[in-house]
Amino acid sequence: MTNASLQSQAETYAACYAALAPHTLSDLSALLADDVLFVDPFNRLTGRAEMTAIFEKMFTQMTDPKFEILDVVSGTNAAYLKWRMTGKVNAAPKMPFDIIGMSEVTFNKAGLVTSHIDHWDSSSQLLSHLPYVGWMVRRISRLFAH
Repeated sequence: MTNASLQSQAETYAACYAALAPHTLSDLSALLADDVLFVDPFNRLTGRAEMTAIFEKMFTQMTDPKFEILDVVSGTNAAYLKWRMTGKVNAAPKMPFDIIGMSEVTFNKAGLVTSHIDHWDSSSQLLSHLPYVGWMVRRISRLFAH
């Protein structure tokens, strides 16, 4: 696969991600290989239906979740999407979500996504803002600070 081809596939996937909504989940699903691997700080699963279900759940548990694509870069074997996710959690503590992360995405020869691995700091960007748990996370983080 050429770098230009990989970049084009990554940009198509990024555009789909940026337009993600309950009614566009089928568009995302169409870009995924049957055995796609999805990994984030809380999940590791395999399969198109399983990955799509993660986003279905997101739309039921959050108000107005959105992904803003900040950058798309392709390397030799993978593409990298830098993104910002915003929204608000519906359950207590009903906190706003504002996370910056990066997805490492690989494609097969047919142009379908074979892996989507999210890299983001769940400790500083999420857990440290939660009641009770946040106090503990912030205290542990201070132990390692310079």
